Amino acid sequence: MPVDKSPPGAPATATEPAPASRRLIRTALKASLATLDRVTGHPYASLILVATEPDGAPVFLISRLALHTRNLEKDPRASLLIDGTGGLGDPLTGGRLTLMGAARPSGSPTARRRFLARHPSAEGYAGFADFSIYALEVASGHYIGGFGRIVDLAPAALMTDTADAGALIEAEPDIVAHMNSDHRDSVALYATELAQCPAGDWRMCGIDPDGADLLHCTNAARVDFPKRARSPGEARETMVALVRLARAQQQARA
Repeated sequence: MPVDKSPPGAPATATEPAPASRRLIRTALKASLATLDRVTGHPYASLILVATEPDGAPVFLISRLALHTRNLEKDPRASLLIDGTGGLGDPLTGGRLTLMGAARPSGSPTARRRFLARHPSAEGYAGFADFSIYALEVASGHYIGGFGRIVDLAPAALMTDTADAGALIEAEPDIVAHMNSDHRDSVALYATELAQCPAGDWRMCGIDPDGADLLHCTNAARVDFPKRARSPGEARETMVALVRLARAQQQARA
C-alpha cells in the first residue's frame, strides 16, 4: 500500500488520508480496543472512551478489573479502531482508522486532565484505585477511506510535533478556561462556521499546536489552525483570526 507523507500541519480534507486520519483521532470519543487474550491468545475487542495527548497519542482510562487491562498487563500489543462512518447508509464507503502499537500505563502530566476535559462524566470514577490512564504508543496506522482508498501511515504522519510548544501545552488549561468563560460566542462560531457543526452549547476542551478540540454533549469537533501555534501568544493571534473568518462566513450568508 502507498504511504502518505502529508505533513502534520497540512489542511484536513476528506480526500487526503493523513489529515483525514488525524481528524478521526482528534474527534473520536470512543474506539474499539483490541488486545490479546492472556489465556488463549485470541484477539479480544472491547469498547472504550478515548481522548488524545497534545501530540495526538490516544489515551484512555481503564480499570484493572476489565479483561482488556489484564490482557495488556501480560502483553501491551494492541490496536484501536476509530470509526468515522456514523450516519452513512453504506458504512463501507466511509473513513475508519486502525492504530497499532503498545498500550501502557501513562505517567504523563497532561493525559488525565485532557481525558477528563473530554469525558467529564468520568470524574465520578477516575479516582478509584483500580483505574489508570493508558496511552497507545502508535507504531503504525491503517486508513480506509472507502472502496479502493487504503493507505498505511507512519507515526510521523499521524502525530503532532510538540517539541517547540511547551509554553502552549503548559498554558492549555488556562486558555481553555478563558475561552469557555469569556468567549463562548467565539467557540460557538468555530463549531458552526468553521467545523460546520449544528448549533449547540459548544465548549473548548483542548488546544495543541495544530488546532483546537470542541465538545457539545456527545458531539466532538476539530478546528485546524492555518499555521502552527507554539505559544499562548501565537494561539491567541490564530484564534482571533479564526473568529474573523467565521464571522465573515456568517455574514456572507446573511
